[in-house]
Amino acid sequence: MSQPDTVGRPTVTAGDDDARAALHRLRLEVGKVVVGQDAVVTGLLIALLCRGHVLLEGGPGVAKTLLVRTFAEALDLDAKRLQFTPDLMPGDVTGSLVFDPRTAAFTFREGPVFTNLLLADEINRTPPKTQSALLEVMEERQVSVEGSRRALPVPFIVAATQNPIEYEGTYPLPEAQLDRFLLKLTVPLPSRDEELGVLRAHHGGFDPSDLGAAGVRPVAGVADLDAARAATGRVRVSEEVFGYIVDLGRATRTSPALQLGASPRGTTALLGTAKAWAWLGGREYVTPDDVKAVTRATLRHRVRLRPEAELEGITADGVLDAVLTTVPAPR
Repeated sequence: MSQPDTVGRPTVTAGDDDARAALHRLRLEVGKVVVGQDAVVTGLLIALLCRGHVLLEGGPGVAKTLLVRTFAEALDLDAKRLQFTPDLMPGDVTGSLVFDPRTAAFTFREGPVFTNLLLADEINRTPPKTQSALLEVMEERQVSVEGSRRALPVPFIVAATQNPIEYEGTYPLPEAQLDRFLLKLTVPLPSRDEELGVLRAHHGGFDPSDLGAAGVRPVAGVADLDAARAATGRVRVSEEVFGYIVDLGRATRTSPALQLGASPRGTTALLGTAKAWAWLGGREYVTPDDVKAVTRATLRHRVRLRPEAELEGITADGVLDAVLTTVPAPR
């Protein structure tokens, strides 16, 4: 089965219940501003259902930031944007203690992570020390300062963007941090017709900084999200599909092209994303095709190529495609 570059759109996207219909409205609302990115929107929906984080990779100017801003606006959640730069400090991310001369005491000033949806823009433009400041935040959903722990709001999701690593002035993300992202989605260039639509919108006065003027309105909220998550948790998985997911993960660990295969955290993530994909598609059970549909996006950042494989032009996606071809799927 030929795999798309990222997750795409499930066959069925609306109608079975109120929660699924709400997420369908969310997709349509985002489509008012961002065209041709159905796969990325689906990935963001899956991350919401799985309480996971998303890494969006693409060249400059492909609407990564606009997509996340529009998504947050349509979901009616508190959102903050943090631009990562070479001089950004860890305290600029998590918050820090500040001396208040009026009280002669230190008080905690919350950083931008105290929100529901954090847009970490160009995360690979800041050094590893600051990137690592997100590790506890993403994994534990809390901030520790001077021995005191402060819980983050619920829900909390990081949507990070990065330019491809080969771009000048970027720093590769640490492997431990990459593993904290549920999905890595590639944001492609638009087709010719889609780009024509973008030009017509701008000619007609569209301003990316004013989403309200573009007609974007909140169409879903926390209650819809909670109901959707509960429904996703009830999706059934057979023993055969459990075995298929494990076999896929184990096959990456024995691939001659890989130094590092998917860990058990990776196979657990694949189970969750497959359940979310199945539920978005209107099913109450996971099929092998559901697993295949999300394998690339779930595992591509959790495997590492051998240097000689990279020199031969082999990609992580290519290895995962080979694994999907060779590992027999249950019937």
